[in-house]
Amino acid sequence: MVRRAFTIWVRRVLLRRMVPAEVIPEVNDLEEVNAMLAERVKQWTEDWKKEGIEKGRMEGRMEGRMEGQAAMLQLLLLQRFGSILDQDVQERLQNARPEQLENWARRILDARGIDEVFAEEQE
Repeated sequence: MVRRAFTIWVRRVLLRRMVPAEVIPEVNDLEEVNAMLAERVKQWTEDWKKEGIEKGRMEGRMEGRMEGQAAMLQLLLLQRFGSILDQDVQERLQNARPEQLENWARRILDARGIDEVFAEEQE
């Protein structure tokens, strides 16, 4: 009786919380739970690894794009306004959000000086 109640609790409560997207088959005793878990845990682990790898790739791509945008904007600033960018400008480029980089890139064509590119009131 207690084993059956525990088996039902494992299936209905514990496993649903741990893997909410999975359809958990009906099980009647703890040996069935053990067999089912032994079979599925390997697949769940592989699925989670794949998800983690894909998430890491996406984050890496985004970070790479931002670094590339910042590097291109730095080159444009150097070409347009001089051969040296002060530390503050370099830090702003490195720490910028994607929308900031985009705004600054748009402003570079019309700006009369580097200060106009980074003018806060326009953001």
